[in-house]
Amino acid sequence: MSAARHRVVIVGGGFGGLFAAKFLRRAPVDVTLIDKTNHHLFQPLLYQCATGILSEGAIAPPLRQVLRKHGNVRVELANVSDIDLDARRLRAERPLGPPLEIEYDSLIVATGAAGSYFGHDEYATVAPGLKTVDDALEVRARIFGAFEMAEMEEDPEAQRAWLTFAVVGGGPTGVEVAGQITELAHRSLKRNFRRIDPASARVILFDAGPAVLAAFGNKLSATAERSLERIGVEVRTGTRVNEISYRDITVEGPDGPETIPCHVKVWAAGVTASPLAAMLAKASGAETDRAGRIAVLPDCSLPGHPEVFAVGDMMSLEKLPGVAEVAMQSGIHAARTIKRRVEHGGESQPFKYRDLGSMASIARFSAVVDFKGIRVSGFPGWLMWVFVHLTFLTGFKNRFTALYRWVTAFVGKSRDERTISIQQASARVIAARAGVRPGEEDLSRFVERQPTG
Repeated sequence: MSAARHRVVIVGGGFGGLFAAKFLRRAPVDVTLIDKTNHHLFQPLLYQCATGILSEGAIAPPLRQVLRKHGNVRVELANVSDIDLDARRLRAERPLGPPLEIEYDSLIVATGAAGSYFGHDEYATVAPGLKTVDDALEVRARIFGAFEMAEMEEDPEAQRAWLTFAVVGGGPTGVEVAGQITELAHRSLKRNFRRIDPASARVILFDAGPAVLAAFGNKLSATAERSLERIGVEVRTGTRVNEISYRDITVEGPDGPETIPCHVKVWAAGVTASPLAAMLAKASGAETDRAGRIAVLPDCSLPGHPEVFAVGDMMSLEKLPGVAEVAMQSGIHAARTIKRRVEHGGESQPFKYRDLGSMASIARFSAVVDFKGIRVSGFPGWLMWVFVHLTFLTGFKNRFTALYRWVTAFVGKSRDERTISIQQASARVIAARAGVRPGEEDLSRFVERQPTG
């Protein structure tokens, strides 16, 4: 009788989990990949879904489709609720049927990070982040819905509020969102409306720090700020958010507090690790940092549990950045360690990160890139940005689709992913006029009660 094959469970279908599963394709193991969604999300391009350039399908292919040729991989749609490290067993809740109970020989946890509101979780209702497909579709509905509401609005002041867009956070996501909303208003929506001029939209980027893209260094940071201002973005550094409601945003900067009427807010100011990081830390005795990431050993395993790995944005190791490349490489490292143990035995090796640089798109034909001390901006940086993102997109079809959409959106003016429903378009105005406050009531349930005739 042959011995049972080594059982590997991977929690999370993001960059870390997916690349680990793909690496184990030909290993003598059975893999179960568990994720609470059915897709692999290319998170760096969520802002393009939110601003009408790419569809959600182009950046979030189904996991079952991506792994269809990996005969040793099984995909489960479930949400892990408990992990028993001593028994080597986890429990996951499924949308239908009894909970899933799975035993493992090796475990890779790659559940990433979510947005952080720094103790003000009530802001999530009025200022969604950009971490999931749901977030992107919600932000898209708010952006395009705002232009529709402005077209109907009779009061000039109320119209200006609909045409004011606030982005909180001056990192890559915030910079890219602000730049694309501005491009959308100035180019793609030209001659789409009769009563408003979309180009009159006001896009404000707030950051509490002294500069946007501070991690890129002073030179590229200054270049990015000039590029944003050149296309029409108002950059407010040294400015923190004091309060957010459906109707406005209150900030405090060098000139004191200010309340700005504004219906559309996007939050891109911080991240916090997946709750599974805290669960693993408590069970293993490992520490967590201020962002909730779990401290792992040099080989990405947990203290006292060499069979369990935490990878990607949820791990704390040598101050590695929370970028896709870290997730990919650490996921592959964990999978390689498991494969080596199963096939040959031996000791684990420390994870060595190969820095592939950082980049952020400012606007069409403009990006900033920092690669091993080489700093590039403008059109050359944008070409590098295009090449890297096409390389890491999953699937030839999605690469072709993205390239086609970029040509039509950036060389031309087309943005076809603009479909929203009447409920999405009107939700914010109903809530604002009713005086609903964030955290008091779920917005969707409130809108459902409104008369439709």
